[in-house]
Amino acid sequence: MLGKKTSYSEGTVNDLSRLKQRYEGKAKKVFATNDPELFIVAYKDDATAFNAQKKGTILNKGIVNNAVTAKIFAMLEAKGIPTHFIKKLNEREQLVRAVKIIPVEVIVRNFAAGSFAKRYGVDEGCPLEPTVVEWCYKSDVLSDPPMNDDTAIALGWATAAELSELRELSLKINSLLSEFFRVRSLRLIDFKLEFGRTASGDIVLADEISPDTCRLWDSRSGERLDKDRFRRDLGDVEAAYQEVMKRVLGEVNAGV
Repeated sequence: MLGKKTSYSEGTVNDLSRLKQRYEGKAKKVFATNDPELFIVAYKDDATAFNAQKKGTILNKGIVNNAVTAKIFAMLEAKGIPTHFIKKLNEREQLVRAVKIIPVEVIVRNFAAGSFAKRYGVDEGCPLEPTVVEWCYKSDVLSDPPMNDDTAIALGWATAAELSELRELSLKINSLLSEFFRVRSLRLIDFKLEFGRTASGDIVLADEISPDTCRLWDSRSGERLDKDRFRRDLGDVEAAYQEVMKRVLGEVNAGV
């Protein structure tokens, strides 16, 4: 089992060498290192929407998402959420624990928006009580289709116990994130999470938490400060991402 993040000295990190690319997704590249338990994740400026039917570039998106994810994952780790995050290496790269991604993408919805609002014919911004937790099969080829517990279990993507753990972790993360963003005048509408299994079988939060993966509305104006600006051609995409980074990295007097 990999030790805590603090067990990695600066010397250990400095001795790492980047090896071959293991994976390239829509927003990131993952590289192996000379330590089989550690990966390097590099954030790209590429932007996609509607299952890659729409493609483009958001200037410095990789820098924003790397910084925001590093800050949030460190906060979640300090609050008791296990994550793959170890350290931000530079503007676009971070060091993470090597995990095997569980192909069950978790969607957490606090308010109706996007495909959920369209699917059920409700207004965007409508509060959801209780919070809605949904599963999707993580597959770009199949456009991440929704699924229920029985499907995930029957097809061997997760056990009943693992799904229960994913739900519990996701709701805890939602509570922590909602407060984290609230004191920064941001409303967390919905977001997606991915989890992975470590070599020892532990489930940890993986991937990223950023304006790419969260719907974030300004608490006062309702302005959308997330990827919907790209999806819906709302303009000022780069400025919205920069504003989120500014608020996330800024100091607040809320004890977070």
